Amino acid sequence: MSLMRMMRLLLAALLGLALTTTAYAARPPRQKHVLLYTQTTGYRHASIEPGSAAIIEMGKRQHISIVRSEDPNVFSTARLKGYDAIIFLSTTTDPKKPESEWFQGERRTALQNFVHRGGGIVGIHGASDSHYHWPWYQQLIGAHFLRHPQGTPMGVISVLDRTHRSTAGLPAKIKRSDEWYYFDDYNPEMHLLITVDPQSIGQEDVNPNPVSWTQNFEGARVFYTAMGHTDESYSDEYIMKHIFGGLNWVLKR
Repeated sequence: MSLMRMMRLLLAALLGLALTTTAYAARPPRQKHVLLYTQTTGYRHASIEPGSAAIIEMGKRQHISIVRSEDPNVFSTARLKGYDAIIFLSTTTDPKKPESEWFQGERRTALQNFVHRGGGIVGIHGASDSHYHWPWYQQLIGAHFLRHPQGTPMGVISVLDRTHRSTAGLPAKIKRSDEWYYFDDYNPEMHLLITVDPQSIGQEDVNPNPVSWTQNFEGARVFYTAMGHTDESYSDEYIMKHIFGGLNWVLKR
């Protein structure tokens, strides 16, 4: 082979590599698809409606496809294959009525399969006030709702980890009104992000109360925040940053 022919082949190979690299670099990342689930059979939070609207709109701005549903039949292995994460927005059940829990039989299996394949989970506020008769669900979320002080008092929250995706850019301390949950069976091995000062909400406790956390659970990333009871939460810049930081974290974006 002549030197000139070798040079032409080399130049052709380099040009092909450059074009392939440019095309790959220009290719946008695959859009993420998220299920926003809002069914309730227990207490129905009025904030579900403004919360859903705000989450879907924020998803559009961040190029995340978010589909809302209250149909429990969406929890099948086949239908969940199209989703990268699930948001449970105040999905309460009645703790006194096991029949109020929609995760039964194959629906339980579908959610477990979703988690085991690495699908992300986001729980907001009343997502911890749900499925008291399925211990696996409590382990997934990380705790069960126990009680809350009356009303929505102004509380002082402390951001313990300001480097996590869900808390980056938040002030170290924030004053805000919400329905502040106390929890049963809280898992202390989880990564605690935010606490509330119990004395700021009229409680006598000395130790700060958990508000938000993350964990890796059976293959999935899980993010939970207890904030989000009030309608105003979903027009609060800090809270929406917090929620979508958590969502992007579970999506590994």
